[in-house]
Amino acid sequence: MDQTYAQKIEEIAQTFHADNEYPDKFIEHMFQDYYCGGWLKSLLRPDDSVLELGVGDGVTLDKLSGVPQSYTVVEGAPTLVATVRDRFPKIDVVQSMFEEYLPEKPFDRVFALHVMEHVDDPVSLLKHMRSWLKPEGDLVVIVPNCESIHRQLAVLMGLQPRLDSPSPRDYVVGHQRVYSLSTLRADLNTAGYDAVEEKGFFFKPLPNAMMLDFSHELLWAMNLIAETLPSALMSNIAVRARIS
Repeated sequence: MDQTYAQKIEEIAQTFHADNEYPDKFIEHMFQDYYCGGWLKSLLRPDDSVLELGVGDGVTLDKLSGVPQSYTVVEGAPTLVATVRDRFPKIDVVQSMFEEYLPEKPFDRVFALHVMEHVDDPVSLLKHMRSWLKPEGDLVVIVPNCESIHRQLAVLMGLQPRLDSPSPRDYVVGHQRVYSLSTLRADLNTAGYDAVEEKGFFFKPLPNAMMLDFSHELLWAMNLIAETLPSALMSNIAVRARIS
């Protein structure tokens, strides 16, 4: 990969993930706590081998890394690699760009959580990842949803021209695209996967910056109510897929 791409990843690691000054991070962490402690954890068995792409803020590792017998993280940003090695010494951490990673053996579960919106060519990466999975293994992809209620309201109010228009927050965290369930499913199908389960997480009526004063109880209830609402309208969408 060219140096510019690697530098961009490290810059985001230093300016966002390693920076605790963003006041809305607790909202992101809360809904990650919810889907990690519930749905994702339910997919894991004690004898599983798991690969996760990227470290992020480490919420997934806190919740899940102690469940399976083997947990590996691939991360391209040196800052985050060092963080994981310090905080999670029992986890196998590989410093590599996703596009260059070649594991010694395939995994039972591969988690690409908030990854596909960042990479240059998601379909090519998904094709590359096919060799990372055992024949009956699960690939779990979670991405932001362009059809979320808060984005639909923004379009109706004239705050952004289209549902898939990048928001200011998208630029801060390095998003190159925003998916819908249909476009995520299409990328997976093109890369040779079949969806076996689809989920939506977190009912988000407003941007994070407008929910900073919401109580913990209200925000957690917005996780809970998402289970009763159409997945296609939630803030984040997930697909569990297998190789076709």
